This record gives sequence, C-alpha cells and structure tokens, in this order.
Amino acid sequence: MDAEISALWHLLLDAGKATEEQLEEVYEEHDRTGRSFTTVLYNYDIITEDDLLKMVADNLGTDFVVLKPGEIGEEIRERIKPEVARMYSVVPVREEDGVLLVAALEPMNYRMIDELHFLVGQECRVLVARPHEIEEAIDQFYPEGSGTIQDVLGELAQSHSGEVLDINDVESLEAAANEAPIVRFVNIILSQAIKDQASDIHFEPFADEFRIRYRIDGALYEMAPPPKHLAVPVISRIKVMSNLNIAERRMPQDGRIERRINGRQVDLRVSSLPTRYGESVVLRVLDRSVVELNLDRLGMDADLVHRVRRIIARPNGIFLVTGPTGSGKTTTLYAGLKEINNVEDKLLTAEDPVEYDLEGIMQLQVRESVNMTFGRALRAFLRQDPDRIMVGEIRDVDTASMAIQASLTGHLVMSTLHTNDAAGAVTRLIDMGIEPFLISSTLVGVLAQRLIRRVCNACKTEYEAEDKELEQMGITREQLGTRKLCRGRGCEMCNNTGYRGRIGIFELLRVTSDIQSMINKRVPTQAIRDRAIEQGMRTMRADGMIAAMNGITTVDEVMRFTSFA
Repeated sequence: MDAEISALWHLLLDAGKATEEQLEEVYEEHDRTGRSFTTVLYNYDIITEDDLLKMVADNLGTDFVVLKPGEIGEEIRERIKPEVARMYSVVPVREEDGVLLVAALEPMNYRMIDELHFLVGQECRVLVARPHEIEEAIDQFYPEGSGTIQDVLGELAQSHSGEVLDINDVESLEAAANEAPIVRFVNIILSQAIKDQASDIHFEPFADEFRIRYRIDGALYEMAPPPKHLAVPVISRIKVMSNLNIAERRMPQDGRIERRINGRQVDLRVSSLPTRYGESVVLRVLDRSVVELNLDRLGMDADLVHRVRRIIARPNGIFLVTGPTGSGKTTTLYAGLKEINNVEDKLLTAEDPVEYDLEGIMQLQVRESVNMTFGRALRAFLRQDPDRIMVGEIRDVDTASMAIQASLTGHLVMSTLHTNDAAGAVTRLIDMGIEPFLISSTLVGVLAQRLIRRVCNACKTEYEAEDKELEQMGITREQLGTRKLCRGRGCEMCNNTGYRGRIGIFELLRVTSDIQSMINKRVPTQAIRDRAIEQGMRTMRADGMIAAMNGITTVDEVMRFTSFA
C-alpha cells in the first residue's frame, strides 16, 4: 500500500466516513482491477469526490479550489517547465508572498512537493483541486511535445559546455546529479518510457557516445544520443534516485526507484554494471497499470484457462511455467496466485525480486548475498503452515528437492523454469539430479509460453495468404476459407515496425498417467511431447498460428518465436 492510499485510509477512518471493512473491500477491488483507489471509493458511494477533496484540503491546512485556466496568467504558467508539470501532475495557480501555489494531483505526496520546490527554485505550497480539472489544465497549458528532450539538452549545453566530471570527486558527482537540468532530463526519459510502455531502459556509455535505449514489445529502440559528457551526471542521478552508493563504480549494484510518473505508480528496478567506459545502468520498468493479473486477460482461450484453473485449485503437486526471460512467466504466476488467494488458505512466495505487492499474500525477497536462497526459503516456508507456495524460479537441485518435498507433504507449489517447451521441463529436472519417480509423482502440469508482437491496429492491412505461409501454418487454403492474414504497414504509432503491443502464446502439458509412465522410463523429451499432443495438447506454434489466422499477429512473428518447434 503506497503512502498516499495509507494517508487517505486513515483520514477516512478518523473522520468516521468509512469502516475498516469497507476500505479493505475498496483496496481489494483497486488491487485486483488496477483502477485508482479513489475511483473505486467513489463507485462504492462511500464519499463524493468533492467531499473527499475538501477533507484532504482541511487536513493539509490548504484550500480546495476550482481551477479556472483563463484566470492563470502566462507568467505564472511559465514558472513550471512543461516536463515537470506532466511528470508530477501539477499546475501553478498563483503566487502569494513569494510562495508559488500549485494544484497537485497528489497533494499528500510530500516527497513530490520537496522535489518540486527544488526544480522550480521557489517555495511551493499545494492546493487541492478536482483531478480532471488539473489534467485538463495541463493539456491546455503544456501540450504534448512541449518541454522536449531537445529543450533540456539545450539548457545542459549552456550549463555544462562539454565539461567532464572528476568521477573521484563524490561531492561534484552529487552536485551534478541534483542539477535541475539533469533532474529534468532523467525525468523526461522516464516519462517517455512509461508513455511508450517500455519494459526496460538502457543507459550505455561507450568510448565516443552515450547511448540510451528503450525495450518496447521485446525489441530495443535507440533515442537520439545525448552528448557523451552527460553519461556521468545522468547515471549519478539514477544512482541517487535508487539509493545506490554513488562512489562505488567497481562493483555491480542493485536498487529500486518507486515514484509516480505520468499519474501512475511505477516501480523501477535498477542494475548498475561497471564496464570499460563507465557504468552501464539498466532500469526494469514494473508498471502495474499495464499488467493484467487476471488469467482471463493473458491471451489464453477459455478451454486453456479452465484447465489451468483446475491445476492450481489442487491441494498439492507442482505446477511449472516455463519460457525464457521476459516471456511473462511471473505475470502468469501472479495471476494464478490472485485466482486462488482467499482467507481460508495461507499463501507464501519467494521471489527475486518481489515485482508486485499482492494483498493478503506473504512475500519474501530472496537475497543470495546473505544466503537466503530459494531452497532455504522453501525450508522455512514448510514451518509456516502454508497451503500454497510460489517460488520465483527453480534454479538448482536444492530448490527442486525442497519443492518436491513440499508437494509430497500436501502443498501446491508453483514455480518457473527456463526451458524451450513444456515437455523440456521434465528433462531439465532430471538433468538437475531429481529422480524420475519423484517428478512423475509430484508434477501435475507445465505451462510453456512466449510473448509475441501484435499487429499494429493503426496500420493493419489484410492480404491473401501465400502458399509458403499456409505451409508454415500447417493448413490448406480450404481450411483458411475466406479469412485474410494481416500485417502492419508501419506508422508513427508503432515506430514503423508494423507491431504494437504483445500477446501470449501457450502450451499446457498435463501430467496424465501415460506421461507419468513415460517419465519413469526416462523416454526422450520428444516422445513425451508427441504423446501430449496426441492427448490434446495444443503447441505454442499452433496457438500462435490461430492468432495469425485471426489477424492478431503475423506468421513471421510466430515462426520467429517458435523456431525450436
């Protein structure tokens, strides 16, 4: 629960406007759907928007105002840079006794107010206003495209003039990291990444350039490179934001940034790596608002969802989700956990890292540095009277053995493995040193998955399938019938790639009595796979080709991600 929701929670309780039970119900709905806490609050008719805003204003000792953009002069508007207004969702209203009064979307976010004071260079005080009025004023005063990276780079060119910082002078590094243009530059980078739904942001120093790249829909895209001399202050800024040791440049470091960006609560996982030309930093973006923690919304068809639900409803056994890094395995496991989370069962998770907070579930952060491994976490879990357990990854024989022990003692264990397909999970466990009879007696299902790109809806065009494509799809022209295949021409919306967004493709191996017998006999992976297909398993390639036939993706995209099939 973030600080603002916690503050509203206590405010409503203290004022007698809501009960603990009502607020818990509201929070569960907010957590399940991703809708804002206040939106759910209003939908439950617990309090009106204006009444809540007036309560917040009284609590802060400030005013609740009705924004009238026509009464806000240009001189006041220009006190706040466009990128700052959009980043922090604030609008300057007026000045009183040298203090700038700003209407803020998050008036109870004290950290934001402190940062705003620094960026504006003037003492600021918050006013409370209706959220839609603030958003409309921002759109009117600071249209998209104003306050661009080029604007900030122009300021930096004047202030830095190509100077190179002494990386051994910690005070100079801290001062540079806190310079307003550097702060705004990093904020714009983060804001653009969230807007483009990037999953990762790469800051990479080379001999003659400083490269910044976004990973969008699985592919990396490079922005216009900023001047090389900005690498040190920009990376120092990120280290300050994530509470990393700014003086340590010889060892890798990991950190975390939690902040509201573009009106959304975002979690950024930070990893620094010392390289020949300076520290490379990668930010993994965890944006809850774009993640669907719901089995019905992951891209599975109704029959597959039903089969997965039957597996995770079991009282014991091991259920594995497999695929490469970035294939959505954790999201699928989280969706499964939310499905079975209830007051009658105790759920425990061991994760590295904990990517999202799940209400009502005990989550543990694995820390290899202090020997808190997945295996050790599982041992501790078995003394905590759990019903179901999620382990972020089975990496070694110790973790696998403990997962099997937990299953044999009456617990459902869910975890992930890195394998190409569902049947490969059996071979992987045997290669770790697990006896086949233990695998066959505990493994209940393996879900393999990939994320493939969707055809961009803005530039989607239909075309007649070629014979080669039909051959790749494994169907005849008669089976395709009147349906047309689709591809994207490429447009501004999709960075001229023809793709925008991703969907999952899946295959579910159910461990039937036949499969159990084959595992015990150590038959090859392909034989297990063939038998599963005979018993009704749809392969990832077949699942992807159905999506291609329905115009959701392309045959090329399916072939690229299922080349092992």
